[in-house]
Amino acid sequence: MAKEDKEKTVQESESDETQEVEVDLKPKKPAKLCPQGIKTFTVCRINDESGVSGTGVVIEGIVLATGQCVVHWLYPAPKGSIAIFESIGDFATVHIKPHPGNETIITYEDGEQVHYREDGSVLTKAAPEEGEADEQD
Repeated sequence: MAKEDKEKTVQESESDETQEVEVDLKPKKPAKLCPQGIKTFTVCRINDESGVSGTGVVIEGIVLATGQCVVHWLYPAPKGSIAIFESIGDFATVHIKPHPGNETIITYEDGEQVHYREDGSVLTKAAPEEGEADEQD
């Protein structure tokens, strides 16, 4: 390390003698990290074909910036259960698409909704634009 990259500081020892210590104070580049960020969502079922989880909001979850999805089933009380999927699509393939009669709606924190309908179709409603809600008031 070059001398100009180091800062000299003075420290006192127990015997009141002073000594110079070289300390590197320049900021370092961050370690290589994966993408950061979390998008939250809820899963609401209009119907419950299996009779297990019930209707209404039955899951809360997150999609990480990496695309991975973590879901928290709100049943059975008091803790429910947690599952991790490689993507929200994988989660839907396992838990939503096999039960089209449930009429499942995923709602994201920004207002975007994905409605898995009884006929097997999927309807996506985009999040409202900034200020759009204000215009309607």
